[in-house]
Amino acid sequence: MSGAVSATTEDMNTQIVQAVRVEDTMSSASAGMSDLSDEILLCILRHVPVCDLLTNVANVCQKLHTLCHDKSLLTKVRLSEEYLADDHLVRVILKQLANRVQCLSLNGCYWLSGSTMEYLSRCRGVTHLDVTGCRLTSICLSRLLSSLSLLKSLAFDVRPCFNSALLSSEAVDSLSRLTELRQTLFTPSYGVVPCCAQLRKLMLQFDIPDVTREGVGVSCQLMVGQSSVPHYEQLEEFTARLAPGEVNQTLLLLYLAVFSVHVPKHLRTFLVSIPGPNPAHWPAAPSLAQSLGERGDLVALQLPRSWLNHLSLKRALEGNSPKHLSFSRCPALWPQVFQSLLNGGVRDATQLVSLNLSGINHSPYSDCRSVEDQLVVGSVSQLAVACCNMKHLNLMHNHYHHEHPPGLGTEKHLCDSLAKFRHLRSLTLPACALSDGLNTHQVSLRSTAHSSLFQGLKKAPRVGIQNYKPDPEAPPPSDGTSGLSLLAAGCPHLETLEVMGSSFVSALPRLEPWSRANIELRGICAWARTIGDSHLAALEALPQLRRLTLAGLPGVLRGTGLIQLSQQCRDLRVLSLANLGSLKTMNYSCALLDAIKQCAQLQELRLEQPYLNANAAFFEALSCCSRLQRVCLISRSGTFDPSATEAFVEKCSELIMCHMLMGGTLVACRTLQKTLLERFSAKRPALSVVIYPLHHEDLPSVIRGIPLTLLDQITLFQSHVAQPPRLSPL
Repeated sequence: MSGAVSATTEDMNTQIVQAVRVEDTMSSASAGMSDLSDEILLCILRHVPVCDLLTNVANVCQKLHTLCHDKSLLTKVRLSEEYLADDHLVRVILKQLANRVQCLSLNGCYWLSGSTMEYLSRCRGVTHLDVTGCRLTSICLSRLLSSLSLLKSLAFDVRPCFNSALLSSEAVDSLSRLTELRQTLFTPSYGVVPCCAQLRKLMLQFDIPDVTREGVGVSCQLMVGQSSVPHYEQLEEFTARLAPGEVNQTLLLLYLAVFSVHVPKHLRTFLVSIPGPNPAHWPAAPSLAQSLGERGDLVALQLPRSWLNHLSLKRALEGNSPKHLSFSRCPALWPQVFQSLLNGGVRDATQLVSLNLSGINHSPYSDCRSVEDQLVVGSVSQLAVACCNMKHLNLMHNHYHHEHPPGLGTEKHLCDSLAKFRHLRSLTLPACALSDGLNTHQVSLRSTAHSSLFQGLKKAPRVGIQNYKPDPEAPPPSDGTSGLSLLAAGCPHLETLEVMGSSFVSALPRLEPWSRANIELRGICAWARTIGDSHLAALEALPQLRRLTLAGLPGVLRGTGLIQLSQQCRDLRVLSLANLGSLKTMNYSCALLDAIKQCAQLQELRLEQPYLNANAAFFEALSCCSRLQRVCLISRSGTFDPSATEAFVEKCSELIMCHMLMGGTLVACRTLQKTLLERFSAKRPALSVVIYPLHHEDLPSVIRGIPLTLLDQITLFQSHVAQPPRLSPL
C-alpha cells in the first residue's frame, strides 16, 4: 500500500507542473507538489482513501502530516471500501479519528472482528454511524450507544441473536434522541424502533427467509403490547425494501400497524418495495394516499400494486411535486399515471427526477399485441416535455413494437421520444424497444404460427431454459439500429443502461422463484430476437457508460459488437451479461475475451450463461482488468479450470469477491474454495470466495450465508435502476 502511495506522489509531482511567467525574463519554472497552496492540496487529498491518508501520506513531510489531519478531511469518513484494511489497521485509524470524525460508515465491513467494533466507542463525537453488515452483538451495540451520546443517525443489522433486553438504560436514552434509523432485519423483530420516539427517517430492509438452514419454517409473531409497537409521531420518511417471502410481508404489516390508526402528519416520503406478483393487501393504503395528497409536500412515493387504485393515486399526487415515483407492475394505473403527469395532476412535473414504470402495461404475452398493451410513442414524448429534468427512467417488462420502419410511415420510433430526456443518466429498457421492426420473412412466420389451423397443435414452451433456434432459411438481418442511434444522439451522457428480454430469468436460486412469477411464460418477444451484434456495436455512441447490463438477447450471434463497444466505452466499470445468443452453445466466447481485454477500468463482472467454459484463456483475459474487484460466474453446465482460477486471483490483487456457481462436483468446488481462502485471505481480509455447484440442493442455504453487501452484487438482473433511491443516514 505504501508503495502505491509513493508512486502516486511521484506521479503528482511530475504531472502537476505549472508554467510561471515572469514579466522581466518571460521564463518558466516548474512547481512541485510541495509548492502548491494548502487549498489545492486539500482538494487532492480528498481523493485519497483515509487509510492511506493517515498511515502513509501523513508520514511524507510535516506539511502533509498537518494537512492529512485537517478537520475537513476527517469529519466524514467511509471505511466501507477499505478492503485491504485488516483489524489492526482499522484500530489504528479509529484511534486517530477519535476526536475528529462525526460521520463514520463501516457499511459492509463484514470481515472486521467484533473486538474491533469495540473501538468505535472512542469516537465520542460521532453523530452518524453506519455499521450495517458488521459483526455487532447486542452487548457491543449497547456499549456503543452508551458512549455515543451525540448520536443522531444509526444503521445496523438485527440478527437472530439480537436481544433488546440487553440494552442498558444509557443506550436506550441515546436511542430516544435518534432522528434517523436504518435496520436490516434477518429475524422477525422490531429491533430498536420502539425506543426511538423522535424518529424522522426510518429505513427498513427485510431479508428473512421463510425457511431456516435446517429446514424449519419461520413464523412471524411479535409482541403487540403498548410499549413495543412503534408510533412514528415525528416521522417524515419511511422506506421498506423486502426480499421474497411471506414472513417479510407479514412483518412489514406489523411495522405499519399504527398507520391504520393515524398517518404521521409530517410524512412526505413513503417507499415500499415488495417483490412477487401477490403483495399482501394493506387496508390503510387509501387513507395514507389521501393524507399525502392533502399536505402538498410529497417527495417520493412507491406502493405495491394491490395498495393503490385510480382514486387513491389521484388523491396522492394531486397538488404535489414529487421527485421520485414508482409504479412497478401496476397495469391498472397506466392511464392515471400519465393523466396525472401530463394533464396537471401534479403541481410541478419538472421536479420529477426518477420514474419507475416497470411492467406498468404488462399483460400475458402475445405476438398480436394491441396498442393498449404497448408503450405509446406520443405519451412518452409528452412525458419527456413535461418531466424535462428526469434523470432515471425504468421501462422494463413493457413492450414497444415498431411496425413502421423509417421512411414508410409517419410514426416516430420510441427511442426518438426517449432521446428528448436530455438529462437522463440511467435507463432500463425491454429489448424490443430498440428494434426498428420485423422484416417480411419474420412477419410471415408470425402469421403462420398463429393461424387458427395450428393453434390447437402448438406445443407450449417449457418454463425453464428456452432454446434459441436460429432459422437457417431466414435472410441476413438488416442493421436495424436507427432507433438506438436516435437514443444515443439525444442522451450522450447516459451512464447506466440495462437492456433485457422480457422472458429472461436468472438461474440464481435466491430470487429465481420470484423472477419466474414475474416473467412472460409464453416465449420470447419476436421483436427482441432482432436485437443483435449491430445493436451492441451501436452502443459505442455512449462513451459515458459506466454500468451496462445485457440479458436475454437471443439475436446476439458472435458478439462482435462487444469488441466495438469496449473500444469506445473506455470507462466501463460494471458489465453484466446473461443468456446472450444460443443457450446450447456459447458462440460469443472469443469476442467476449477480446472485449474484456479492452476494459481497463472494469471493476465488476457478472456473467451468466448455461454453457460457460472458464478455462485458462478466459481467466487470462480477465487478468488484463487490473482493477477488477468482483467476479460472479453463473452457469448450470459450466466448467472451470482450478489452476487458472488460482492464477487469476493472484494477478488481480484488488479482487475481493470471487463467486462461481457452476457445474462440477462438490469436492472440486470445495477444494478450490479452500485453496483460494487459505492462500489469499491473509493479504485480503475482505476476500469472499463462494464456489459451489449450481445444481446442488444445499445452494440456497449457501447463498443465505453470503454477506448481504456482496449478495447485492450478484443479483444485478432485478432491474433496480430508476427505482426511488434507498435513503441513507450518511
